[in-house]
Amino acid sequence: MCGLVGIVDVRESRPIDGTLLRAMNDTLTHRGPDGDGMHLEPGVGLAHRRLSIIDLAAGEQPMFNEDGSVCVVYNGEIYNFRELADELTALGHRFRTHCDTEVIVHAWEQWGPDCVTRFNGMFAFALWDRNQRRLFLARDRLGIKPLYYAELSSGFIVFASELKAIMRHPDAPRSINPAAVEEYLTFGYIPEPNSIYAGIHKLEPGHILNIDVTGRHGAPVAYWDVDFNNALPGKPAFADIQAELIDRFRTAVRRRLIADVPLGAFLSGGVDSSAVTAMMAELIPEKVRTCSIAFDDPQYDESSYARLVAEQKGTDHVERTVQVDDFSLLDKLVGIYDEPYADSSAIPTYRVCEVARESVTVALSGDGGDENFVGYRRYRLFMAEEAVRSRIPAGMRRAIFGPLGQFYPKLDWAPRIFRGKTTFQSLARDSVGAYLHGVSILSGEMRQSLYSDTFKKQLQGYDAREVFDRHVAGKQFPDTLSKIQYLDLKTYLVGDILTKVDRASMAHSLEVRVPFLDHEFVEWAARLSSTIKLKGGEGKYVLKKSLEPYLPEPVLYRKKMGFSVPLVRWFRGPLADRVRALPDSPWLGDAQIFDRKALATICTHHLSGRRNHTDIIWALLMLEGFLRNGADA
Repeated sequence: MCGLVGIVDVRESRPIDGTLLRAMNDTLTHRGPDGDGMHLEPGVGLAHRRLSIIDLAAGEQPMFNEDGSVCVVYNGEIYNFRELADELTALGHRFRTHCDTEVIVHAWEQWGPDCVTRFNGMFAFALWDRNQRRLFLARDRLGIKPLYYAELSSGFIVFASELKAIMRHPDAPRSINPAAVEEYLTFGYIPEPNSIYAGIHKLEPGHILNIDVTGRHGAPVAYWDVDFNNALPGKPAFADIQAELIDRFRTAVRRRLIADVPLGAFLSGGVDSSAVTAMMAELIPEKVRTCSIAFDDPQYDESSYARLVAEQKGTDHVERTVQVDDFSLLDKLVGIYDEPYADSSAIPTYRVCEVARESVTVALSGDGGDENFVGYRRYRLFMAEEAVRSRIPAGMRRAIFGPLGQFYPKLDWAPRIFRGKTTFQSLARDSVGAYLHGVSILSGEMRQSLYSDTFKKQLQGYDAREVFDRHVAGKQFPDTLSKIQYLDLKTYLVGDILTKVDRASMAHSLEVRVPFLDHEFVEWAARLSSTIKLKGGEGKYVLKKSLEPYLPEPVLYRKKMGFSVPLVRWFRGPLADRVRALPDSPWLGDAQIFDRKALATICTHHLSGRRNHTDIIWALLMLEGFLRNGADA
C-alpha cells in the first residue's frame, strides 16, 4: 500500500516547487515507509511513498512507459495484473517489471480511460500523459482506497491520498464547508464527494476525472455502479446458490493472496472475518496467520469465538488483550483521520492493526459482508417498520405517527419496548427519510435545535437528506431492502467502514484487503433475492447457510457484537470533565456552529443520566478536536 501526491498546473507550464511537493509527500510516510520517489517537469509534479508488497526490487514510483511520456503514481493492488500483463504483452507492450503498477501505464496506452474497467482490485491513481497534456485521476469501484483533490485559485490542481498532504500546500482552501458539517452531524462521517473544506473534494468510488492542461474538465464521470435489478436467471435451487456463493468467495479470497511479504487475516470471531479465515486455510499450504484483540471486560470481548475458529482451522493465532477503557487514542484519532470522524470503533480497529503489523504486512478482513448480505441489525428493524408503512397511506401515517413522534418522551433509560419515539418518527416518514432517521447521529430536528442562527444562514436550507436523494434519484430497485443496501454501499461503507480501516491500517503501514468487496462478487450478490439475505429475522441468511460446512455453529448464529467501546461510562466517568467543558470550548465557539445553551443542555442531560447522548457527544468531541488541531497546526 502506498501514498501519492501531485501538483499540476492547468493554466500554463509553471515550474513546480519541488521542496513543497516533497513536504506534501513526507506527510504520507506512514503509508509508504519503504521508499519515496518524485517526478518534476514543467507544470507537473508527482510524488509517491511506497509500501513494498509485490516485486520488491523493481516497483518504485513514479513509474513510466518506455519513452517516458506516461507517468503514474498509484495506491492499491490490481489482483488480475498478471492476466492483463499477458494480454498487453501479446498486443506489443514491453514490461520491465513484474509489478501491478506497470500494468496501469500500458493499459492506459492501450485502452485510455476505459483501462479502469479492466482492473480487478482496490486502487486510486493519478496518471500524467505528456503527449495528450492530460491528467487522469481514478478510484476503485467500491472506494477502498481514498483520493482527495482540489483546484486552487492559483491555477494548480493538487491531489493526494490523504487530506493532510493537500493541507501542506499554502494555497489549499481552509474554509469549513457548512454542508459537510451538516452531513457529519447526520452520519458521523462526511460522505463523498465533500470534504470538511469547501473546495477540496473526494473522488467518488467508481469515478474518473479527466483534466487537460488548459484546465478544461467536466465533473467526475462514473464508470461503474452496482445493479440490484439484474436477478439470476430462472429460479436456481438454494443449494446451487450456496455452492456458487462459496465458489465465488473462494475465488475472491484467492485473488488477494498474491504478495511477496508476510500475509495474514484479522479474526474477530464474527461471521465475515471467520469466513475469510476459513477460505484462506483451504487455499494456502502453510498455517494462516490470524490476529485479534481481546478486551478485559467480558461485555465487549468476543475473543473466545476467534479462538474457536483459530483452533478449528489450525491458524497461527496472535491475541492481544487491551483495556476496554483505552481512551488514550481519542486525540490521536483526530490526526489520523484529518477531518471529523465519529465512529468510536476506530479505537479497537487501530489496536488490531497495531497487533497485525507485528507479524504481517498484508491482512485480509471481512469488511463488506454486512452490506452485501444484510447483516446489520438496523436492516431487520427497518423492514419491520417498512411492513407497517406499506399498509398505511402516507397522509394517515403523518397524521398519526407525526404527533406521537413529536410528543412521546425519549425514554433512553427504559426497556426497549417502551422506547417508541424513534419508531413513531420513522413511521411518519417515507422509506428513505426513515432510513436516514434511523442511521443519523442527530435527527434533523435536533441538528436544527443545536445550530446557531449564524450557521443556519450559512447552510442556506441544505439538509443531509440530499446525500441519500442524490444516490437513488432516477434509479429503480426491486424492493426497499435493496434500496437501503445500495445507500449503504454508496455512503456508510465508503465514508465510515473503509475510511476507518484505511486510515487505521495505514497508520501502521499495513495493507488490508477485502475479499467481500471484490467487485465481481458484489455484482453477483446484488443479483440475489432479498428474501434469502434476510429470512425469518435472520440477517445474512444465505451466507450463513453456505458457511455451515466451514465454521462452527456458535460463530454463525450468535448475536452480532462488532467493535465497541464503553463511551457511556467514559463520558460519565474519566472523561466527564471534557464533556462539561464542551459548551464553553473556544474552538467550537469560534466556529459559530452551535448555540451554546443547546450544547449545555445536551451535556447536562447526559452527565445526569437523564438522557443518553453518547454518540452526539463523541461526534462533538471529534469535531472539537479537528478544529483545535487546525488551530494548532
